[in-house]
Parts: sequence; structure tokens; C-alpha cells
Amino acid sequence: MIYLLKYFPVAISILKTQGLNALTKRVAKKLFTPPQKTYLPKIHYSVASHYYPLRFEVSADPEISIIIPVYNKSLYTFTCLKSIHENSGNNTFEIIVVDDASNDDTSHVLGTVEGVTVIRNAENKGFIYSSNTGVKAAKGRYIVLLNNDTIVTQGWLDALKHTFIHFPDAGLVGAKLIYPDGKLQEAGGVVWQDASAWNYGRYDDPDKPEYSYCRAVDYCSGACLMIRRQDLIELGSFDEYYTPAYYEDTDMAFQVRKAGKKVYYQPGAIVVHFEGVTSGTSVSKGTKQYQVINHKKFFNRWKDTLKFHRSNGDSPQFEKERSVNKRVLIIDALILKPDNDSGSLRMFNLLTVFQKLGYKVSFIAANELVYHDIYTRQMQMNGVECFYQPYLESVSEHLISHGHLYDVVLLSRVNIAEKYIDDARKHCMNAMVLFDTVDLHFLREQRQAEINQDKLLLATARMRKQQELTTARKADKTLLVSPVEIELFKQVAPDVPVALLSNIHQNQEIVFGYQERKDILFIGGFEHLPNVDAMEFFIKEIFPTLHALKPDIKLLIVGSHLPDKIAAYASPHIIVKGFVSDIKPIFDRIKLSIAPLRYGAGVKGKINTSMTYGVPVVATSVAAEGMKLVHDQDILIADEPEEFARQIIRAYDDAQLWAHLSSSGKANIEEHFSFTVAERQLSEILQDQQNAGDTIDQAVNA
Repeated sequence: MIYLLKYFPVAISILKTQGLNALTKRVAKKLFTPPQKTYLPKIHYSVASHYYPLRFEVSADPEISIIIPVYNKSLYTFTCLKSIHENSGNNTFEIIVVDDASNDDTSHVLGTVEGVTVIRNAENKGFIYSSNTGVKAAKGRYIVLLNNDTIVTQGWLDALKHTFIHFPDAGLVGAKLIYPDGKLQEAGGVVWQDASAWNYGRYDDPDKPEYSYCRAVDYCSGACLMIRRQDLIELGSFDEYYTPAYYEDTDMAFQVRKAGKKVYYQPGAIVVHFEGVTSGTSVSKGTKQYQVINHKKFFNRWKDTLKFHRSNGDSPQFEKERSVNKRVLIIDALILKPDNDSGSLRMFNLLTVFQKLGYKVSFIAANELVYHDIYTRQMQMNGVECFYQPYLESVSEHLISHGHLYDVVLLSRVNIAEKYIDDARKHCMNAMVLFDTVDLHFLREQRQAEINQDKLLLATARMRKQQELTTARKADKTLLVSPVEIELFKQVAPDVPVALLSNIHQNQEIVFGYQERKDILFIGGFEHLPNVDAMEFFIKEIFPTLHALKPDIKLLIVGSHLPDKIAAYASPHIIVKGFVSDIKPIFDRIKLSIAPLRYGAGVKGKINTSMTYGVPVVATSVAAEGMKLVHDQDILIADEPEEFARQIIRAYDDAQLWAHLSSSGKANIEEHFSFTVAERQLSEILQDQQNAGDTIDQAVNA
């Protein structure tokens, strides 16, 4: 991890004026020692060892109000503002600095900063009063309460805001706090039965998996908190019962939960905090003494609630998330990249469905065991605990040491399932073991062999079939994605329990209508060989006919891992884009989507995705298989090249047909592939495990 201290004027100032004490020696070591871990976001920060003008854009209607109470320590305040200026992305925000009657040069320093609202208290009133004064002046939908002795890092506001979007029950969200020397200060807080509070993970490595996923907590320190403005107003802001400071943030967290919402720790928001700069560290004098005084006040107010907490220091690894009572471990082959391939998107959405059913979700990418600074972080921000090196040596090691904790273990894809299912059965004694096929690999390989008349591949497909059947017989249940595969599996292995769990999608808003669209699109990851074959088939055998009949149509090709032989087809009429991180602008303007697959299995995410955007699809029979799609009703289906071209022109030129297909496609998503449907399917699958647990409980209690 690269922290921004090496660009930090406070650290430079300390080095110059105080010499190399223990803290600054650690700072200096950070300055000149190359980072050992590079998987967290790098922080870009320009050097500044003196004040200079800062200018913030002023918004008449800010989404976020950032409130910073200050008392002296002007250099910290300036550097905090500078970090906000450089690391807050495209968010619209206002900054309200409440100067609590500082007697240093704070007033002068704030005068060099444009676009910031400064409120000055006539006398020193303390942190709570200053924070509440800022709240009264705020206009944003969200309030961020931020200490001036902090440095925010890239993406901090997006991460905090994301928590409210992903977790509708979020009422208060706090950041991952780190010390200037890179050690962890807090990964959420634990409040014990006696009302004493722990900063979970204090002084440990902040990159460990247990500190790096979003989760519900008892409280988060007030150094950085986000809350909806309306919620804060209804709660009454910080309670002056705790004046001048301490325990007000913990009390607010308990008030939030009392109101029916949750407090979340969001590690995607990383904030450097110079703890004790303003109030010191001694609890026997100054403002810090109120930490002891307010501890007693807090206990008296919340003692009935605290009865359900563990005694001080008892099982912090469980107390950190005491609301968790169901756990699932998902082992897949690779890191999920939902913008790259349909399988990743399905699994990524399945994680959310497990969460909706009350499960804590843990994930291992067995073939990689690495941290990806985009995709792993994305899962962690969504509350998924991800395991990776150097903190995880092997999947088997994790199953041996932690397998007893899990209620469900899901093994995705046959190679992974075959490799780990015996260990899962042995070490996950309490778990329901699921084998998720993603698609029937043997069916796909068999079809490919038949098309290519490849005897060797056909033999491989037979071996794959045995592999999948053998693995399925070891699982408690095998998951299949389409009714077609369910029926096929019942024919070849009637003794194996199977269940349907298909693709998972959410319909999108249609921005532009038929008249504002043009061209056709193929989308799909090209590591998946059926997509490579489909594009070659379309370009060589279908597109010439289409181009002759309608020469103004262009084909857009979008997908990750684009092979050279597909890229070589680029022309004025074939636009090869490759991987596109944001597909929405393309789907907003494209008129049709195509799925000319000649072989495959499972359910085709490219068809699902197109339909979520209201884009009609022309597909082959094998592409539309198992999706309950009706020709001329939900989709247009054709297998022969000339007929495929004709169906494209039909939908392309007929506004009424286009609108009908668009509407029916979205209805198909709602009926068969929505989150609601997936939640119902998964709930039914897991019911057997729940029933087994109830039976055990009854036997124990008998």
C-alpha cells in the first residue's frame, strides 16, 4: 500500500521542527522504502510544504456537505482540505469549516481557500457544538463529519456513498482509519458489555482480509462519518449530553440502530488519521478526560442494550459482527470480473442474493489467490470477505482451519468443484455443499465436437461428462442454469439432486427510442470459444448478405480478451471495440443485438444483458435455448445465414416490431432472471440445509 505521507506537509513540518522521534522515524521509513504491497489504490498527491491558495468549485445544490470542526492546528486543516480537493472525484459537495475560536493562524489559512464556508464560534464550544453548528448550515443530501487531522484518499467519497446504495438499510457509514505510519487504527468499532470500546484491528496490518470488507458494526469513530442529512436531523445531531466530546459518535451509532437502520464500516474509504492531535492522548486532563466521564454516561443510557454484548475481550472475531449467524464460502476459479463475462456477472450478483438472505459471504478465487485492485476491492466494498495471498496459503488450508464456521460451501465450475469437494465434505462438517455447474461443460464440448467433426474433442466431452456426474454425486445439490439442462441431467443422472439457479439481472432504464438508435452489436468475452466461433460465423457467412441488403448497417464488436483474428476484421462497417468498461452508452444507442452462436450450453448472458437495456435480440436456436423465449414474441430466432440476416432487417426496419420485442424482452427478465426470482430459487435450495439444522437443534434440545 502506498500512503500519501511522503507528500504530506504536516509530516515534513514535523521532521523539520521536532527531529526524528519514534513516529517520524516510521514516517521517514515510509518516505524512502518502496511499498511491499501494490494491490490497493495508489494515491496521487502533489508535494506541498507550505500554504498556497486552494479553490473549490461552489455548487448551489451540493449532494454532500463535508463538515470539519477545527481548533488550531492550521497546517493539519490545510492539508485535510488539500486532500479533499485532490481525491474526491466528480462528486458535488460543499465544505463547511467550523472554527471553534482558534487562536493560531487558522483564520488566515482559511482565508487562502476559496469556495469553503467558514463559520467562526465567538468562544470555544467544543467538538459537539461545532459539528452541530455545521450541520445546521448544511445543504447536502448526505452529511460527512470529518476531523481536520485527517487525510482522505482517492475514491473515499464514492466508497462512502456506495454503501448507502448497496445496503438500503445503511444509516451511518464510517471509513477505514490508518495511522500515519501505515498501521491500522480502526476497522470499525466493538462496544463491550461494560460500554468500553475497541478500535477493531488496532495497530495491525490494514490489508488483512478481515479488515478489508464492508460490514455492519457497533460504531465507527467520528473522525470520518457519512449519514443522510434527513436522518441526522431526525436523530437530533450529536447529543450535547456528551459535551464537549467523546462517545457522541458511539451514541449516534446506537441511536441509528434504535431507529431501525445499521452502522457500516466501509474499508473502500481509506482515511489517514493523526489521532490525538487536537485533544491529546492523556485521559487525566483536557478534553480527553471526558472519554472516561462519558463512558459512564453512555453505559447508563444503553445498559439494557449492552446486556446482549459479550464481556470485554471475549471472542472479538465474532463480536465484530455479532449479527452474523449464517455464513457461505464461495470458491470459484478466478477473480470475478462482472464487466468481462457472463459467468462472473452471474456469480457477482449471486453474492448479493446470498447477502439478501442473511448470509455473510466469503470468496476465494482458487486459481489466482491474488488481490485485484479493481475487482477484489469492488467485492469488498459490497461486503464480501475475500481471501488472497499472502494472507492465504491455499484453499485446503482455509478449509481445514475455518471450514467448521460455514453453513454453505458453493463450488463453482467442475474443475474447481472436483478439486475441493472432498476437502469441503471433510472439513466443513456443518455445511451444505453445492456444486454450481455454471453451464454443463460436457454439453458445450459435445456440441463443439459435432460442429467441427472432431473425434478427439468428442472423447474429451465424454470424459468431462463423467467428471461432472462424479462431482455432482458428491455434492448435496447440483445447480443448473436452465430447464433444458435440468431435464438432461435428470435423464443421465436421475439419482442426483438438482436445482435451477439461473442468470441474475436487473432491468435498466431505456433512455432513447427506436428512431434515435442505429447499428447492431455483438457482446461477449472472447476467452469463451463459442463467442469466437460465433463472430467468425457471422462475419463470414451472415454479414455479407446483411451488408448487401442494407449497406448502412455497422456491426460493433465488444468483449474482453479480443483475439487478433477477430480484430483483423475491423473495417468501416465492422467496428471492433474490444473491452469496454461502461457498456451503458453503447446499449443506449444500439438498435439491435445479435447472438449467432453455433454451439454452447447454459444461459446466454449477452441475451439477458441486451434485454435489460430494452435492446431486441436476433439469435440462433442454441443461443436462445433454456430461456423461455418465444420467436416473434420475445426474440427473433434464425439458424441459417440468409434467414438470420433477414430477421435482423425485420427488426431494424419495423418500429412496431422493435418496440414489441423491447418490451417483451424486459418482461422476460423480470419473470425469469430478476433478483427476486434468484432469491426465491436460492431460498428453496437452501431450505434443505435449514431443515437439517432445525432437526439437529430439536435433537439437542430433546
